[in-house]
Amino acid sequence: MPRLVLLAAVGAVLLSLPLWGTAYQQRAVVEFLYFLSLAMAWNLLAGYAGLMSIGQQAFVGIGAYALVVLAEDLGVNPFLTVPLAAGVAVIAALPASWLLFRLRGAYFAVATWVMAEVLRLIANASIDWLGGGRGRAVRSLTGFDRGLREDLTFYVAVALAAVAVAGTVWLLRSGTGLGLMAIRDSEPGAQAVGVDTARTKRNVYLFAAAIAGAAGALIYLTQVNVRPDAAFSINWAAYVIFIVVIGGIGTIEGPIIGTLIFLALREALSGLEGWSMLIFGAIAIAVMLFAPRGLWGLVADRWNIALLPIRRRMPARLQTEGTK
Repeated sequence: MPRLVLLAAVGAVLLSLPLWGTAYQQRAVVEFLYFLSLAMAWNLLAGYAGLMSIGQQAFVGIGAYALVVLAEDLGVNPFLTVPLAAGVAVIAALPASWLLFRLRGAYFAVATWVMAEVLRLIANASIDWLGGGRGRAVRSLTGFDRGLREDLTFYVAVALAAVAVAGTVWLLRSGTGLGLMAIRDSEPGAQAVGVDTARTKRNVYLFAAAIAGAAGALIYLTQVNVRPDAAFSINWAAYVIFIVVIGGIGTIEGPIIGTLIFLALREALSGLEGWSMLIFGAIAIAVMLFAPRGLWGLVADRWNIALLPIRRRMPARLQTEGTK
C-alpha cells in the first residue's frame, strides 16, 4: 500500500506539472524521462537478458528519422509519430536480430555498434532525402503554439516513461522474466528446462528497440533539427550505460537513481567540456570496483527495500506446508 501511495503521488505531481511548473522545469523533466526510458530498455537487455548491446543508438536514430519522414514528408502530426517511430524501430530490429543473435558476448556487443555506425553512414550519404550531414529540421512543429508544443511534448514523455517502466516490470514478473534470468545465468541450462531462448531474447530486444525508437522521436521533438552524427551518436549508448552502472544494473530502481545522478553530474560538469567524459568514466569505474551492484544495490542491501518489486514470493501457506 505505501508503494501505491508513493506512485500515485509521483504520478499526480508529474501530470500536474504544466499547471504550476515553469517551461524550464518541464524541459528538464522531459529530458529525465527520455533518459530514464532508454536506461530501462538497456537495463532489461543487459541486466536481465545478458545482451550487452552498445548499439541502441541505432534505434534512437531510426526513431529520429522516422519523426522527420512521417511528419515532414507524409504530413503526420509530429506528436503521433512517437508511437509510430516505435513501430518503425521494431520493423528494423526484427531482421537485425536474426543476424545479431548468431553472435555471443563481445561479438554481439561489437556487432550492435557496427550496425549503428552503418546506419549513421547511410544517413550521412543520403544527401537529397534525409539531408545528409546537415540533417533536416522538423518544421511542422512551428505550426503549434510554443506553450502547447511544450505541454504535448511533456505528456508524450510521461506516457513513454510509463510504458517503459510498466512494460519492464510486467515482462520481468511474467514467464518471460523467469526465462530471461535463466538465460542470463546459463543459456544452455535455460534451454534444458524448456525456455525458448531465441524467442525470449528476441521479444526483449524488440521491446528495447521500440522504447529507443520512441525515445529518438521524442528527443528530436525537443531538439527539432535531426543530424545523423547526433542522432546515431554513441553518446546515447555511453550515457545510458553510465546511468545503469552507477544506479544498479539488474534492478528496476537503479535506472531511476542513475538518471537523477547523471543529470546532476552533467549539469555540475557542464563547464569542463571534454573532461566531463573522463570524469564520468572515472566515476563509473569507481562504482564498479566498490559497489558492483550500483548505488541502489547498496541501499537495497542495507535496508532490504524495493520500490518496484519483481521477485516472486512463495505464499506463507505453501511455505508452512513445505516444512511439514
